[in-house]
This record gives sequence, structure tokens and C-alpha cells, in this order.
Amino acid sequence: MEIPNVSGKASTRAKNKYNAANYDRIALSVKKGQRDIIKAHADAMGESLNSFVTRAIDETMERDHGTTE
Repeated sequence: MEIPNVSGKASTRAKNKYNAANYDRIALSVKKGQRDIIKAHADAMGESLNSFVTRAIDETMERDHGTTE
């Protein structure tokens, strides 16, 4: 059975509520053109931009302090 693609105001509200309860947001500013370079690298590694940035942060924290917590 195929799951229907749910869209509309109720779906958007539900997704926003879930995201607000389960995720923190971080705004990141980079120089013009840098986003495309980072995105291309993430794509080449088979990752989303978000996954790549999160992994880069985790690996840097591990290297700096021996922990990601």
C-alpha cells in the first residue's frame, strides 16, 4: 500500500511542532560562494549539507576535547 504524500497546513504545523520539540537550530553564515563549495563536498561524500556540517562539528569537538557531548 502506498503512503499518500500529505501536504497542507495541518501537515506543516505537525512537522513544525515535531521539529521544534526535537531539534535545535543554528544559523551559519559563510562568505558568498562558500556554501556552494561546502555543498559540493558534502555531495561528493554522499551526505546532506546538514549531515556534513554536523559530522564536521562532532569530529572537531572529538579532536579538541575527546568528546562530542
